[in-house]
Amino acid sequence: MADTKPKQAAPGEEQPPSGTRRRGDVLENAILQAAWEELRETGYGKLTMEAVASRAKTNKTAVYRRWPNKAKLVVATMMKHAPKPSLEPPDTGDLREDVLALLQGLIKPIQIIGSETIKGLMVDFHGDELHAKLTLPPRSEDILVKAIKDILRQADKRGEVKLDTIPERVVGLPVDLVRFELLATHTPLTDEAIREIVDDLFLPLVLRERNH
Repeated sequence: MADTKPKQAAPGEEQPPSGTRRRGDVLENAILQAAWEELRETGYGKLTMEAVASRAKTNKTAVYRRWPNKAKLVVATMMKHAPKPSLEPPDTGDLREDVLALLQGLIKPIQIIGSETIKGLMVDFHGDELHAKLTLPPRSEDILVKAIKDILRQADKRGEVKLDTIPERVVGLPVDLVRFELLATHTPLTDEAIREIVDDLFLPLVLRERNH
């Protein structure tokens, strides 16, 4: 006679009331969705692995098996659900507006995540590692510098700047300043701070080179 008793879930899996066991990506996606909802509702400080497991209708073992601590779970959650930064160079027809749009598109996901979460994660992650995971895909700093160079190339064609007179360090300055500000303050840059980087630091340098 066949055994009709429900099978027990293996370690790290879960046994929903319906008897349909979720595995692999299905279970992982359910946990990440639950973690995203918990993060948005309660914030990083109050988020617990237990609450995430409960919302995902699984057990803590299933969560801890995939992410050994809250910080790693939250980073994985944000990488999946938070908006991705735009790395494409804008073309508004104006140098200032192009650079502003690029930097604002880069920092917008961090603004959505919020300073409370960023500060909490900084306790558990090295700043460079966290910055790379949340804001910049692999080699994207090179991509961003290329995007700024493309913006300057467009501006050169319009007669706003002379690209061949602008040092490479100046080209990469906006990206370096955004990165430094995030790592130094653990706080997303405001739109005002981005405007200061562009208007008070970057543009005076590239426009000065035009007049030499």
